[in-house]
This record gives sequence, structure tokens and C-alpha cells, in this order.
Amino acid sequence: MKSCCESKSTELDQLREKQKNVLIIVLIINFTMFIIEFIYGLLSNSTALLSDSLDMLGDATVYAFSLYVINRSIRWKAKAALLKGVIITLFGFYVLGEAVHKAMSDILPIAQTMGVVGFLALIANSCCLLLLLKHKEDDINMRSTWICSRNDIIANFGVLLAAGLVYLLESKWPDIIIGLLTAGVFLKSAFSILTDSVATIKNNPENQQ
Repeated sequence: MKSCCESKSTELDQLREKQKNVLIIVLIINFTMFIIEFIYGLLSNSTALLSDSLDMLGDATVYAFSLYVINRSIRWKAKAALLKGVIITLFGFYVLGEAVHKAMSDILPIAQTMGVVGFLALIANSCCLLLLLKHKEDDINMRSTWICSRNDIIANFGVLLAAGLVYLLESKWPDIIIGLLTAGVFLKSAFSILTDSVATIKNNPENQQ
């Protein structure tokens, strides 16, 4: 019995170490892309790139918190997922606000810069998604982290589509419409994460590991 328990404990420690390594890598990728997208978002007057850069920063924060709760209880991991849900909700409303702001302005972003940087972000987020894929069913912490990464891929395709349509049509409206659709994806995922997190917290007392 003792040998069996020790074996399970070792397997759990190995799993957590693998999770930690993956989270460190995706944290570095997201923070690096935040800097790149933020700088080029300012240079190109692109609301879409600025929004995506803030999403990257939010993800980096999320991954840092996920690292903090790896060795903690189920309840702590649910709280981490709850934070992620709140962050996604805030970004969803931020994108809505940016769409409204752009609708009232005459600024046309530089489509070429949007496309190049958006494609780079897509590659970066695809790498993160693949790294997280094998861990998405480990626990609520890793599952919600994977959802964050999946949302990033959707947002990247939205940026690329918006860039192409802005270039072809010379219109701001594709960027606005895609921004609203992106916000909808964010808010739907946030609701799913928040619901799952609250249920987990209620079903797991403070002292349950």
C-alpha cells in the first residue's frame, strides 16, 4: 500500500513539474508578444493589435498565477480559473469599447502591419496551444489555461481577416465587426470558465486537496 501511494505521489509530482515547465514557456512567449504587438500597434495606429497585445499581457498574468497554484488545492486552482474568467470578461468588454470608439473615428489602421504582426502572433499562440494541449484535461487550472490559449488563436485569425478586408475595402468596418465577434467569443468562454470555477469552489472545502 505504501509503495502504491509513493508511486502515485511521484507520478503527481512529475505531472506538476511538466505543467510548470509548459507554463513557464508559454508565459515567456506571451510576454514577448505583448511587447511586440504593443509597439507595432502604436506605430500602425491599429486598435486590433493593441487589443491583442493587452490580451497577451493578460495571458502572461494568467500563466504566472497558474504557476503559483500548481501545487495547491483543487479550490485554489478553481480560484485561479475564476481569475482567468474575470480577465477574459474584462478583455471582452475592452474589445467592445474599442469597437465603439473606432466606429466614431475616421482612423484607418495600416493593414500590412496588422497582417505581418498578426501572423507572427498566430504562430506564437499556435505553439502555446500545442504545448498546453496534452495538459488540458489535467485539472481545472490547466483546462482554463488551454481555453485562454484557444481564444488567442481565434482572435489572431480575426486580426488577419480584418487586416485583409481593411486592405481590400479600405474601410474600418471589417475591423469593427470582427472586433465585436471576438468580444462575443471572449465573453462566452468567460461564462463557461466562471460557471465551472464557482461550482468547483462550492464542491470543495478549504481543506480538500
